[in-house]
Amino acid sequence: MAEVLLFHHAHGLTSGVHDFAERLRRAGHIVHVPDLYEGRVFDDLQEGVAYAQEVGFGSIIERGRAAAEGLPTELVYAGFSLGVLPAQMLAQTRPGAKGALLFHACVPTSEFGGAWPPGVPVQIHGMDADEFFVEEGDLDAARNLVEMTTDAELFLYPGNQHLFADISLPSYDEHAARLLTQRVLSFLDSVK
Repeated sequence: MAEVLLFHHAHGLTSGVHDFAERLRRAGHIVHVPDLYEGRVFDDLQEGVAYAQEVGFGSIIERGRAAAEGLPTELVYAGFSLGVLPAQMLAQTRPGAKGALLFHACVPTSEFGGAWPPGVPVQIHGMDADEFFVEEGDLDAARNLVEMTTDAELFLYPGNQHLFADISLPSYDEHAARLLTQRVLSFLDSVK
C-alpha cells in the first residue's frame, strides 16, 4: 500500500480527478486530493490557466507545499499537468519521498534545485502529439529526467489530447487512460 498526494490540473478539482483518486483507493492505496483552487472549477482550460496565472504559479506551488504539511513524509507525489509543479517540487525537495507520478507535464529538474533525488522512482505519462506536452518543453524535460536517473520511466501514448486521463473532460481517452491507470497501479504496488 502506498500513500499518495495527488494534485489537480488547471481545470481545478474535477469529478474526473476524484474518480482517478477513487480508483487508486479501491486498489488499497491512501490518496489525498487537496484543492489548490479553493473550490473553483473551470469548464474551459484557458480560463483555468488564466486563474492559475492570476494566483501565480509560485502560489500554486506553495499551496501544494502547505497541503503536504502534517502528512507523512513517505508519500508518492502525483500531479496532472499544472499539478505536476507542486508534485515534482515536493518529490525533489521534501525528504522521504517514495516516488512521483507526473501526468501530462514535466519541468526541468533545475526548477527545483537540480538533480533528481536518488532512490525516488518516477513515471511520466503524456501523449506523443499533445501540443502542450511536446511543444512547450515537457517532453524534453521528461527525456532528460529519464537520462539522468536509473529509476525513471517515460510513457508516450498515441494521440494529441492533453488531459486524457480525466474522465470528466472531453479530452478523455479511455484506452490511454486505462493503460495509464494500470501502469500507475503497478508503480504504486512496487513502492516500498
